Amino acid sequence: MGKNILILNGAARKQGRTAELVQAFSDGARSAGHVVTEFYLDGLTIHSCRGCLHAGTDPNSPCTQKDDMDQIYRAFAACDVVVFASPVYFWTITGKLKTVADRLYASLECLGYNGFRRESVLLMTADGSEYSQAQTWYHTYERNLHWHSLGEILGKGRTKKAYRLGETI
Repeated sequence: MGKNILILNGAARKQGRTAELVQAFSDGARSAGHVVTEFYLDGLTIHSCRGCLHAGTDPNSPCTQKDDMDQIYRAFAACDVVVFASPVYFWTITGKLKTVADRLYASLECLGYNGFRRESVLLMTADGSEYSQAQTWYHTYERNLHWHSLGEILGKGRTKKAYRLGETI
């Protein structure tokens, strides 16, 4: 039985290097029988978390704000694996991806942290080789939520590795 994989793509360019990693990972995952749902975040209207602490009881729309996050909430509630995909912007993940990660708080509050453990993957590209701040964010996020990392692909031109990671999930 395949897994449901949710990809949160925080890149600004639909045809950039991050898209290449995402496509390779997706192709590998689909070849292994998994279902992949990708959200290209730059094309969505998603507002910043307001920290209101008023998560609702509907897992498909747990936040008081009503925007394109509702699409992501539905996929998040049904997924087994969350893939964070981003180029490095100013030494870390893009603001759009961080905003979505923050807004997932409503789902986690609604569904309960303990019953909502997930596996995760980090896909990142950069012109340089500095990923430490983004990796620290990712490791902290998964550690605090008690998620399990299935791997990280860091760097441009690593499509074969991304494909293999998707294939072996």
